[in-house]
Amino acid sequence: MTRRALALLAALIAFGAVLTGCSGAGATSGRPQIVVTTNILGDVVSRLAGEQADVMTLMKPDADPHSFEISAQQADRLAQADLLVSNGLGLEEGLQQHLDRAAEARVRMFVAGDRIDVLPYADGDARGAPDPHFWTDPARMRDVVDALEPALAGIDGVDAAAIRANADAYRADLAALDAEMTAAFAAIPVEKRALVTNHHVFGYLADRFGFRMVGAVIPGGTTLAAPSAADLRNLVTAIEEAGVRAVFAESSQPDRLVRVLAEEADLRVEVVELYTESLTAPGKGADSYLTMMRANTARIAHGLGA
Repeated sequence: MTRRALALLAALIAFGAVLTGCSGAGATSGRPQIVVTTNILGDVVSRLAGEQADVMTLMKPDADPHSFEISAQQADRLAQADLLVSNGLGLEEGLQQHLDRAAEARVRMFVAGDRIDVLPYADGDARGAPDPHFWTDPARMRDVVDALEPALAGIDGVDAAAIRANADAYRADLAALDAEMTAAFAAIPVEKRALVTNHHVFGYLADRFGFRMVGAVIPGGTTLAAPSAADLRNLVTAIEEAGVRAVFAESSQPDRLVRVLAEEADLRVEVVELYTESLTAPGKGADSYLTMMRANTARIAHGLGA
């Protein structure tokens, strides 16, 4: 065979390898492909899946789950996933059309919000609608893990025993987190357990640990809404009546409105940043679900005067 023929053959082989690598999920590593919408759930799924599957998380660190979007390439990966994991309950507003298409294409799906005891929003424009922020309660995250275990173990090519061992270890981590949160919040006097945030995100934490939701700067379940002057006046009144010492701003959202609320209303409150709807980049304070919840617990306890 001539050198030219050999070169042509090598080029054809390389081109074939590229086509094979792009043909579908799992082609490059040989492992099952799991696509997860939010980075909080992506962290949990990665802990459970371990080395048994490749996990692709669509939502970048410090993003807003209500409004983040994905590329055409990511949408294609989503449609080819062996399992698609989403939060549900209306959280992924900017992604819903892609989730609907995946469901129509019969992609195997796991919706975490379908596996928990759902609470409705108790106040604001979204009152009565399902609250998607269940991860603020570690007990409900335990319910998600319990349901995720068989879903992951049922994927072709996955070692069910490895998934079970990973799930057991993570359940122990959640139990430890739950105990730490219980102890920290028990030290806060009942009359001081009042929360004000950018928008309604702590309903599950409040329900589990005995907090009162005084209100939110954005009076709804989504960051895409905007408060009116009347909303802010009502919130100021509620804060003054409750004697709130700290207002909590979310790390994924600018805290300008919260600071304006505190300054223009002449409220003597501390503005405390929390990690609520997104993990951070590695080393930035909340790069895992467990780290995020521990940081928030410490900041809430300190801000409310425990």
